[in-house]
Amino acid sequence: MRQILSLSLPQEETKELKKNAKERGFSSVSAYVKYLFELDKDLISEKELLSSVKEARDDYEQGKTIKAKSLIEIL
Repeated sequence: MRQILSLSLPQEETKELKKNAKERGFSSVSAYVKYLFELDKDLISEKELLSSVKEARDDYEQGKTIKAKSLIEIL
């Protein structure tokens, strides 16, 4: 079942949202917002990113990394 969601945006942002939806080939602003919502699900949080960076730095400092001349050597 669908529900209606009302957004309050400044006029310039509303214009930009409508323009972006049209330029990107969406049939409506709603379809564009749904698309953006789905994209957001794939994003990682700042906390996850920082944790990953810390883990990689720790691995590097402990010598657990591979020095490769190219990506082919890694694959």
